[in-house]
Amino acid sequence: MQTKLLQTVLDSLGDGLIVVDMAGRLLIWNAAVENLIGAAPTALALNQWPEALGLYEPVECKTYPAEQLPMARALRGESCECEILVRTPLTAKSIWIEVTAHPLKDQNANVVGAVTAVRNITQRKISEQEIQRLHDELESRVRQRTAELEAANKELESFTYSVAHDLRAPLRHIVGFAQILEEDFRPKLEPEAQQYLTRIQQGTRRMGLLVDELLNLAKVGRQPLNLQLVNLAPIAERVIAELAPSHEGREVECKLGELSWANCDANLVKQVFQHLISNAIKYTRLRQHAVIEIGKTEVGGQMCIFVRDNGVGFNMKYVGKLFGVFQRLHRNEDFEGTGIGLATVQRIIQKHRGRVWAEGEMDRGATFYFTLKGLEQEPGAQESK
Repeated sequence: MQTKLLQTVLDSLGDGLIVVDMAGRLLIWNAAVENLIGAAPTALALNQWPEALGLYEPVECKTYPAEQLPMARALRGESCECEILVRTPLTAKSIWIEVTAHPLKDQNANVVGAVTAVRNITQRKISEQEIQRLHDELESRVRQRTAELEAANKELESFTYSVAHDLRAPLRHIVGFAQILEEDFRPKLEPEAQQYLTRIQQGTRRMGLLVDELLNLAKVGRQPLNLQLVNLAPIAERVIAELAPSHEGREVECKLGELSWANCDANLVKQVFQHLISNAIKYTRLRQHAVIEIGKTEVGGQMCIFVRDNGVGFNMKYVGKLFGVFQRLHRNEDFEGTGIGLATVQRIIQKHRGRVWAEGEMDRGATFYFTLKGLEQEPGAQESK
């Protein structure tokens, strides 16, 4: 009666259950095992199971070694869990099973057999394979889109370089003839004509500056990085000194704090400081006492460099336009500029696999932050990681 009740309980289980003795003979099994492999392997020795039941290794799809079967390992005192591919001729189908085996011990802790649980995980494996397929397909699409984007960027850089380069010759002609008019005929010109001449000269100077900025932007995208471990503080200090004549006669206080070392292209990073600090000098022009701070800080656990000023600031509603080519948040009449400087900053930072962003408030100044992939706190920090 108890044996029959035990078998009824075992047969009601969704997972298969097998118990073998030390000789590998079946002592207990349930209906779930028979459903998985098509029949109870009562007449088989343990070493015959892989061949007769179609048990395969999941990766190489070789016949599962009999000595590595979970039950065989459990009989050696191991507890184990593994996945097995079953292609049994008894069921004419392939399924995946998850097998967990433990040694069966007596009251003296001696191994007297093994107990094994078998679960059908075919649906889970199908789902995993589908997820992997979708993942591989997505990666392939990303690689393809990235390659297309890189090709488009290179084509755009080449186009920008060619256009900007080709504009130089006609610009030189305009500048030259305007200079001849200025030197030889200005006294003879009517006042209105003199104004037109002045506007032509101003326009060509601005156009020349735009062409130079465009060429520099294209050059940044085309040139390879010359990475070296450098101290950023001397670079910023040199830029501050070089820009000093641009604010002569004004009360401008530049506070240079501690900066990090970085594995970067020093010439390109110098351009970043030049654009950001010169912007700070320009947009603090209306301040009686301008304050510009350069230092380092942590944002979201990441080290970054900042340039902060107490200038006119900007509306955060338009922050997305800051780093676009020819995008300006202030009128040319108020503050001169080409709208290319911050685009160049972004291009340089992206080449260093970093990011740049800004925070500001109208009439309360602005702060520009940037990170570099090679930003370190001290020499040797990268190697010690």
